[in-house]
Amino acid sequence: MSSPFDYFVVFAEMRTGSNFLEANLNALDGVACVGEAFNPHFIGYPNKTEILEISQQMRDADPQCLIDAVRGARGVLAGFRFFHDHDPRVLDLVLSEPRCAKIILTRNPLDSYVSWKIAKETGQWKLTNIKRRKEAQAHFDAEEFARHVEALQDFQVFLLNSLQRSGQTPFYVAYEDLQDLAVMNGLAQWLGVPARLDQLDDNLKRQNPSPVTSKVVNAGEMVEALSGLDRFNLTRTPNFEPRRGPAVPTYVTGAVTPLIYLPVRGGPEDEVRRWMAELDGVVDAALGTGLNQKQVRGWLKGNEGHRSFTVLRHPLARAHSAFCHRILNKGPGCFTKIRNTLRRQFNLPIPEDSPGPDYGRADHRAAFEAFLEFVRMNLAGQTAIRIDGSWCSQAQALNSFSDFVSPDLILREDEIASDLPALARRFGHAEPPEPPRAAPDTPIPLGDIYDDALEALAADIYQRDYILFGFGKWAGSQA
Repeated sequence: MSSPFDYFVVFAEMRTGSNFLEANLNALDGVACVGEAFNPHFIGYPNKTEILEISQQMRDADPQCLIDAVRGARGVLAGFRFFHDHDPRVLDLVLSEPRCAKIILTRNPLDSYVSWKIAKETGQWKLTNIKRRKEAQAHFDAEEFARHVEALQDFQVFLLNSLQRSGQTPFYVAYEDLQDLAVMNGLAQWLGVPARLDQLDDNLKRQNPSPVTSKVVNAGEMVEALSGLDRFNLTRTPNFEPRRGPAVPTYVTGAVTPLIYLPVRGGPEDEVRRWMAELDGVVDAALGTGLNQKQVRGWLKGNEGHRSFTVLRHPLARAHSAFCHRILNKGPGCFTKIRNTLRRQFNLPIPEDSPGPDYGRADHRAAFEAFLEFVRMNLAGQTAIRIDGSWCSQAQALNSFSDFVSPDLILREDEIASDLPALARRFGHAEPPEPPRAAPDTPIPLGDIYDDALEALAADIYQRDYILFGFGKWAGSQA
């Protein structure tokens, strides 16, 4: 029986039973777990100076050398334990390697937190002799526990998504599974080693087997704090939008002033570009556009003190702009195929051609409301039509920027008349120009059809944008 793996890693955390799991792995013939190989404060175990002839200094200089040593361990399938605060360089090295077996050990975060607090209080991190057990109670700190849970959840989600994207399947073990001999032998089978355990390791003892409420001095405070946690994430705003690329070719770099604009589609792109050109006294074509990632990196390196910025538009105004420019009015910029599909399959009440003189306010409001209903379904992944950058959520657009470069400044369209000149003055422009105001949407501006019902619809569709960026009702004063 040959193993499909060259080595393994146990992803765990403090007080999750990782020592017990390691002890049982080491009890299997042909398996060797070498401890916390990439703990930044020691190598393998406290007071140990090396693993597999690799010193801590060698490991810190090049973590790959220790991974290679573990992979090449003679006569055994070797592995190590890895916690979320260990050397982050290791993650890219092991997660991308399908011949590295991933074992993920989990435990109720409240149990692990309280156990950790007690161990800190007693100084007893392992128990091999029950007569030497030290007793103590923990003090529950709500803020500390919230940070503890957030760190664990973020790391678990990161592991899950990384393995999903590379098509790898980990072996999940819960703390309670560690006492199940069949599960431990199932792990051995999954690792592809022929050895099996006759019994579990009996050297390590559970240190705090009593109910968690009896382990803390402020149980009432703990219960009250936990009751306020949204365990099932009931208040989370669902997000079904696909991840977007950083859209680097859309970035705009200044001709002279070291500014780089990261446009959010559907925002005041043309107005900001014209302002940047006027600021440097050049024509629009002189600005840097259509650049690739290498060129943008070169610009960033060559412009010390640069500032990157983006401009957000009120979600309702942005949706109306997308409707008018991309769907309603035929011509340059119109998504003709999507327009035809919306008319045919979604019964969007717009003329076959661009609106004529008989297209009135009531028609426009009805058509825009129908478009918003389409956007609702589109962003929820319920249509076959792509989620275009012109009407995707601005939160998702900003997330995409972070894959390459994050904006230093996130401005609002209704504030750029003062914010952009203030930004220019930082670079020595004593009298910078004011940004041009965006022309009203045609054929009918949003102000002519605006009402509370449209606002409520937009707020429901773009709930993340309203919450994350603090948008209120559209005031009709956007530039």
